[in-house]
Amino acid sequence: MGDERVRDVVIIGGGAVGATLARALSRFHLDVALLEWQAEVAFGVSKANSGIVHSAMHASPDTLKGRLEYPGNLGWRQLHDELGFGLNNVGEVLVALDDEQLVRIEQIRQQGIRKGIPGTQAWTAERTLHAQPNLTREVKGAVWAPTACVFNPYEAVMLVADVARRNGVTIAEEQRVVGIDPPDVEDPDTPLTVRTETDVWRGRFVINAAGLFADDIAEFAGVRDFEILPRKGEEYLLDKRLAGIVSSIIFPCPSPVSKGTLVNPTVDGTIMVGPTAQTVDDKFDTSTTEEGAAQVFTNARKLVPTISERDIIAEFAGLRPVSDTEDFVVGPTERRGFINAAGIQSPGLTGAPALADLLVDILADEGLELEEKADWEPTAPHPVRFNQLATEDQQELARRDPRYAHLICRCEIITEAEVRDAMDRGAHTLDGLKFRTRVGMGRCQGGFCTWGCMQLLAEHQGIPIPEVTKRGAGTWIVCDRDDHPVTTARTGG
Repeated sequence: MGDERVRDVVIIGGGAVGATLARALSRFHLDVALLEWQAEVAFGVSKANSGIVHSAMHASPDTLKGRLEYPGNLGWRQLHDELGFGLNNVGEVLVALDDEQLVRIEQIRQQGIRKGIPGTQAWTAERTLHAQPNLTREVKGAVWAPTACVFNPYEAVMLVADVARRNGVTIAEEQRVVGIDPPDVEDPDTPLTVRTETDVWRGRFVINAAGLFADDIAEFAGVRDFEILPRKGEEYLLDKRLAGIVSSIIFPCPSPVSKGTLVNPTVDGTIMVGPTAQTVDDKFDTSTTEEGAAQVFTNARKLVPTISERDIIAEFAGLRPVSDTEDFVVGPTERRGFINAAGIQSPGLTGAPALADLLVDILADEGLELEEKADWEPTAPHPVRFNQLATEDQQELARRDPRYAHLICRCEIITEAEVRDAMDRGAHTLDGLKFRTRVGMGRCQGGFCTWGCMQLLAEHQGIPIPEVTKRGAGTWIVCDRDDHPVTTARTGG
């Protein structure tokens, strides 16, 4: 897919930072390419987290992540209005269980006030339990922050990337970077050459938004001066029968390394508990463990005593790309044209839209000319959410298009029309469909709908069913008649 032409900007990494930057740059007359090493955008750090747009109280204003937190919060709200991904303004309740924690949470509230966060309140124990009656009776008080939201980060990132693509950005997936050519000593203005396993990409500027692997990419460029220390967080999704047990994100008083175990209502009606915070050496270790589950549920029950492991319907772990600086690593480097956007740990997801704007400013300062397009389109048709419509609207849709009368996913009430729309927007794996539509995310976890999704994916791509994968190369679901996975250039089978 790469070619010999020199692009204005090559972005390495198709997560929240890379996608929001690609969309921001698509406003201008620029040739931009976004490279993602996995099968689809948002398949890395951006898909495995608590799905929270933070209130912006927690991070210190003396850090870059703290300064970007509230502008990023506002940015996601605007993107929600423009793109139509699910986002619920549920607010945050930061709980204290003793007098010492009361002092600490008030310090956090005052920090939020200094950052301009509106609407925070100090609540008594009585006020807290009135708002959240299922909390422990050990509550001493709480801080209320109305600015916190929950959303599906993978859905949001995929829609953001879709708008970038519609506005001319090249989205290139399965592009694992293996090297960046050394500079021409005789001509320091020579474009940077990024080599992947299959292609070569050349750019005047290269943005390193590679998440867990940002330090490796910096090393390829010869400017590695930080380390990424993966911090694993295990999360557990609970059955929808618990919907309403809490109506806001419930935070404990935080520790020095973590915001602690949260209990939060997801945008889709399930309850999520987690995460853990364990530094690991393996950047591919996304395992869940008995020890992690025990830690999560022990801590969750300190806040909401009726939480139980018996209600788990799914579990996963994500890795946060924590830098050894404990802050974002953002800005130009000694390698001309190579710009870092690394170490984007929590609240990096929240800050991503603001970080994208900062990177645009940095590119302009480094000499990139920014001429706005007269025909830039910031929005795209909003995905239909059939299960959220009134019965009369569902019936009208089904009359107009029979594909809305065909249910693919019974648990989540997802129709064939929604699945086909997701494929038209770029989904070509089972996980790509799941993250765009929630197909397979219900109580049966794909037991009913997987085969129907595989049939639709095979039809849409013109491939046999054994070539359909869960999330790209090596994740085939069924074998051919000889019991061997089919190998293809696209998926690796």
